Amino acid sequence: MPKPELYIIYTGNRGRKPDTISLSKEFFDGADVDIEVKAKVIYESDTEDIINQYIIFCKVFDEQRKLYGMTERTVRETIRICKDKNVLKEYLMSREKEVVTIMMSLFDHEQIMKTYWKDVENTLTDKIAHDKDRETAERMIKKGKMSLEDIADCVPTLSYDELKKIEAEVMQLA
Repeated sequence: MPKPELYIIYTGNRGRKPDTISLSKEFFDGADVDIEVKAKVIYESDTEDIINQYIIFCKVFDEQRKLYGMTERTVRETIRICKDKNVLKEYLMSREKEVVTIMMSLFDHEQIMKTYWKDVENTLTDKIAHDKDRETAERMIKKGKMSLEDIADCVPTLSYDELKKIEAEVMQLA
């Protein structure tokens, strides 16, 4: 049986990163874990092999994304620059349309996820504000010193009809 080997392709700047990484060291502070995994890390090098070209492609893409955001222009500029630098040139020339489609679908997926989490965050923020305004309205109604119209001015997330319901609940508890 062949000896298994795992590799990670790192597309960022190497800096002082190790040649191998260990699951237990990276994620569990070196603790003894039931399954230990070590992977060799492949960084950009001076070779012209396909893996190194892929790393360069990713770096060019990251630079373009910083300039143009997650747009089709980013993808097209990345492809143009890489073809000019002879990076994945044959592949990009023969499958440019496919690469653009795949990368744009990745953008779409990433954008969908960002939008989803932003909506979740906004919903939670709105609920917290609404709950605080409801508590404020309840206290004001209990004191009985302001009209519902005046309270509505002080608690912007509650409608007048909602204030009437809160008032009815407060009066039932009293």
